[in-house]
Amino acid sequence: MDLITLLKNVFLQKKLVFLVTLAVTLIAVCYSFLVTPQYKINAVLRPAAINELDALNRSEIYQLPPADALVKVGEALESYDTRLAFFKANQRLFARFVRPGETLEQSFEAFNRNSIQLTLPDPNKKDALSDYIKLEMTYPKGIDGVAILNGLVDYAIGTEREQISADVNVIVQNRLRELQGKFDSARSNYNVEKEAKIARFREADSLKRAQLQDELKALRAQLKALRSDRIFQLNEAIGIAKTLGIQKPATPSSFGESDKAGAGSVIRTEVNNQQIPLYFMGVEALKAEITALEQRRSDDFTDPRVAQIAKELQLLATNREIEVLSARKNEDVFLAGVESLRAEMTRLSNLSTDMSTLKLVTIDQQALEPVAPSKPNRLLIMALGLFGGAVLAFFIALTRIMVVTGSAPRVDEDITSSSRVRGDVKSTSSAKPNLSQIS
Repeated sequence: MDLITLLKNVFLQKKLVFLVTLAVTLIAVCYSFLVTPQYKINAVLRPAAINELDALNRSEIYQLPPADALVKVGEALESYDTRLAFFKANQRLFARFVRPGETLEQSFEAFNRNSIQLTLPDPNKKDALSDYIKLEMTYPKGIDGVAILNGLVDYAIGTEREQISADVNVIVQNRLRELQGKFDSARSNYNVEKEAKIARFREADSLKRAQLQDELKALRAQLKALRSDRIFQLNEAIGIAKTLGIQKPATPSSFGESDKAGAGSVIRTEVNNQQIPLYFMGVEALKAEITALEQRRSDDFTDPRVAQIAKELQLLATNREIEVLSARKNEDVFLAGVESLRAEMTRLSNLSTDMSTLKLVTIDQQALEPVAPSKPNRLLIMALGLFGGAVLAFFIALTRIMVVTGSAPRVDEDITSSSRVRGDVKSTSSAKPNLSQIS
């Protein structure tokens, strides 16, 4: 195609080119000013300081490193349920997103799909600087995007605080129930051991009491038998003493010299290592002893063992160890091996499960009101409109040339042919309206 000829022919339609370019440019300008401006804001979250989570981690029941806390908040921000709950709880902020005939869930779906984008750190990067969460929001003019984005961040953090508080509370209650179960088991074992100990004491006392009573009964029977035997011995000795004529107590030596008369008083000392027979006591003394033995009502005083048995029976009447065991008021202090359980229960009972002040993440950058819309870019749209209008005008002019001439000029034609074509165009122009007039 003869480019010079083509440009000359296009130049002949400069008014058309100008008008088309101007029209497209005006359309682009109108679009850039009439389209609803779109704004973009973002918020950046980073891990909290270690000391912010130290109290929770030192509780020994819940471990939450700062990086894990950041991930939990990021999961909450990405959660559909969290966003929907925030949408329902703050319908005033989302009034522009609610469309007639649609449910809240449908309106929220459009907002959630097109407005908010969450950027998570690259898991392949181990650099601490890569630990962040970026939340971007694009919204049209007339929407309080700053309040929505910051409110969503606060809502997600609050939701995670409540979840952690609920988790800690459940863990504490479960641990307390477990420790209480162990404590109750120790108390039950103690009660069983105490009852068994009391039963052993009572059994031992009953056995000892029965043995002492049997011994006392046997001892009394023995003493009674001994008393009867003594009476028989005394009766026998009385018979002998009567036969020998011994009325008063005497000794074998004095009995042998009783027939010898003595003028003076005689003091006699007798040493004898043999037991003197009873009949030497004389009839009177023997009868007096028999009378006393027959009048005796009890023989207990004759044997000290009887008094000892009575003493032991009196002691067995009350077991002080059983009384002390039964009189214990606070038996928990006597439980063995529960000191650690009691200390842990006290610690868990005093442990606070209120996480309302827990700082899970650090808000490195809050969403701020943008100074200019991110869309549309008016200069770019007008430049594209100008360029597009020019291109469109060129092709319209080229099309008109092809329609008028019937075909496009060829590159391999010589200058004469080109001149002939131009002459044909001019001759045609005499029969038809001028191209400039058409434009």
